[in-house]
Amino acid sequence: MTVGIEAEKLERVVIRFAGDSGDGMQLTGDRFTHEAAAFGNDLATQPNFPAEIRAPQGTLPGVSSFQIQIADYDILTAGDQPDVLVAMNPAALKANVADLPRHATIIVNTDEFTKRNLSKVGYSLNPLDDDSLTDFVVHQVPMTTLTLGAVEPAGLAKKDGQRAKNMFALGLLSWMYHRPIGGTERFMREKFATKPEIGEGNILAFKAGWNYGETTEAFATTYEIAPATLPAGTYRQITGNTALAYGVITAGQLAGLPIFVGTYPITPASDILHELSKHKNFGVTTFQAEDEIAGIGAALGASFGGALGVTSTSGPGLALKSETIGLAVMTELPLLVIDVQRGGPSTGLPTKTEQADLLQAMFGRNGESPVAVLAPRSPADCFDTAVEAARIALTYRTPVLLLSDGAIANGSEPWSIPSTADLVPIDAAFEPAPDGAHQFVPYSRDPETLARPLAVPGTPGLEHRIGGLEKADGSGNISYEPANHELMVRLRQAKIDGIAVPDLIVDDPSGAAELLIVGWGSSYGPIGEACRRARRKGIAVAHAHLRHLDPFPANLESVLRRYPKVVAPEMNLGQLAMLLRARYLVDVQPWTKVAGLAFSAQELVGVIDAAVDGSLGDLESAKSRAARASATYHDTRGTQA
Repeated sequence: MTVGIEAEKLERVVIRFAGDSGDGMQLTGDRFTHEAAAFGNDLATQPNFPAEIRAPQGTLPGVSSFQIQIADYDILTAGDQPDVLVAMNPAALKANVADLPRHATIIVNTDEFTKRNLSKVGYSLNPLDDDSLTDFVVHQVPMTTLTLGAVEPAGLAKKDGQRAKNMFALGLLSWMYHRPIGGTERFMREKFATKPEIGEGNILAFKAGWNYGETTEAFATTYEIAPATLPAGTYRQITGNTALAYGVITAGQLAGLPIFVGTYPITPASDILHELSKHKNFGVTTFQAEDEIAGIGAALGASFGGALGVTSTSGPGLALKSETIGLAVMTELPLLVIDVQRGGPSTGLPTKTEQADLLQAMFGRNGESPVAVLAPRSPADCFDTAVEAARIALTYRTPVLLLSDGAIANGSEPWSIPSTADLVPIDAAFEPAPDGAHQFVPYSRDPETLARPLAVPGTPGLEHRIGGLEKADGSGNISYEPANHELMVRLRQAKIDGIAVPDLIVDDPSGAAELLIVGWGSSYGPIGEACRRARRKGIAVAHAHLRHLDPFPANLESVLRRYPKVVAPEMNLGQLAMLLRARYLVDVQPWTKVAGLAFSAQELVGVIDAAVDGSLGDLESAKSRAARASATYHDTRGTQA
């Protein structure tokens, strides 16, 4: 502890690092996250970065940020509002200051608050000199100048030295919150092993930030957040995309099958391919195809050949893959399709999150083409969901769509690494070579799962037809018979309907709730935290979260009918709510958001309040009325009316 500096104990803190997209905010946040995880805090993170590869420097579209909440207890979100904002330039300040509560701390890099940079973002006066920030505790630090002085012994060029200012900020925040520093030093030396002078410069900048906090009189308080009490186990910090990759690898090991990943890079799913490409030692083959269609075609071919075929994409790519998914439905081959959803339609908001691909996953193919659909609820849950998705694909001989999203993919949290002894093997059950006593019938079916047998091509005696035309029941020969087509369509649907799905678990501590909040995907954390806060206010509210979206859990209807009021918050225009209302004739009230941003817990506390007092329906309807009222109309001559 620093002599003469008071250390205040906190239960939790929310910190946001923000700067230009070239300022290294994601790396800074990631390193702070690693140290928080190593220290034992519970944590949740949410990066936010621009879609442009390199937006104009110092502009609002180019702002990149990384938010982390660390706590000494179990948390579910990256936090609603930052307690601390580190703003590396005027654009970062302007883009984020509206999110801050009163009395929040702002640490700014004063070197970037030049007249030119201020004018880029519309500041006529320097906000550090007027009264606009009087509600906050502002620390003005000349980070660039101090960094250049610190890195001078490493002999870096001025441009390289300036790039290390993010490490100065990291060092200062590490000092403020008593974070260990050894891990960051080791990381820098390993990252820049081929350019040791760069690594040394970053370490010097990091230490300079720490020492600035140690020696300056500007900071009267440091903060301590104790390790969280989590269930016993071995933990590591993990992002959703990494957890998905590990789940795919584990599924291959549990099934004793090689993994073939045929895919095409697309934000925000590309990191799955990057991670899987590192693990050839686990029988993983990765193929970066020329387009989305070629990627899934190769993956389906690999499944036909005896591997577990996997393809990853986002919403626009899923649209391109639809015909091949239909082919996988008709040929009844296992295939894992991972869709990391982003804002749409079309190219949309490539780096922002959304949950708007649910109906596309359910119905976005020609003809009756049912598939299983699952969605993880958090970054760590991606591992279990990927294993479960692969198990369903192999057991029921079907494509499975796994719906992650940008918030889960890029966010991180502690993951309790499972013991391999606790993982259940997956029986791929490929057809053995014939013994002469039984004829191979490729579209005969298991009476329980309705799955057809799989045969590795080239196995003598197991030759059979395959292709995109309708199959004759049993033989798999081409058939145009009306009765056969009806039978095959209904069999494929019955197979999906019959997938064994665990019952839905309801979190209703009092048992007296009359309001149920039902969600899916990344809304789990905000809904769960909102329910906790509502209960502390004395409101009885229940929460149920769906991992299995097709088929639904068998007890879902009874759960929905148990509660007089049911609300479904979604980052779309009400897709799950529509499905539940149509399937079960229950009055499910949607609460919708399509802003490219995840729900905040406080926002959903307001939803709970409105549901209780009966005003939620009017508030939801008002969104459409406001959109219509905001429209600009033109007369027939093209002038504004």
